[in-house]
Amino acid sequence: MENDFYTDRLALTKLTPADAEFIFELVNTAEWIKFIGDRNIKTMADSHNYIERIVGNSNIVYWIVKLKDSLTATGIITFIKRDYLDHHDIGFAFLPQFARKGYAYEAAKIILDNVMNNCIHKVILATTIVENKNSIRLLTKLGFHFMKEITPDKEKLLVYSTGEPGKESIKCDHR
Repeated sequence: MENDFYTDRLALTKLTPADAEFIFELVNTAEWIKFIGDRNIKTMADSHNYIERIVGNSNIVYWIVKLKDSLTATGIITFIKRDYLDHHDIGFAFLPQFARKGYAYEAAKIILDNVMNNCIHKVILATTIVENKNSIRLLTKLGFHFMKEITPDKEKLLVYSTGEPGKESIKCDHR
């Protein structure tokens, strides 16, 4: 999978230890804590450790989403193979001041296009809690459809999918 992606407005770069300050800010926003959960990152050392765990795990990829013109970090796109899901899932989180500007759609779309059009993954999943209406709207706009409810770790999650697992219809040209 490519390291960096670019759109007209955004630059997506893989997470590095240099992003610790931004990650510290993002995971401590009220929205992150409400919709994703408290990661107990209370110091910069915690933030660095969190990043090390992510970067050191081959099942997890985080891209920092930056404004292309200023390189201001706005949010993240994640691509994770979770134990409780059959396929990778995509996620997104943005600082409140950058929400509702189309950045999450633009960033998630370029990642989805890359992994699906290159036949790396035929089905992509996404999970969210019932209360996260903005996430559900974005997933629908990205072409996901509701698949099922699950309860890993005693938390009810809605699972959305880009396709029907087992009925993949994407044709790949492997010439």
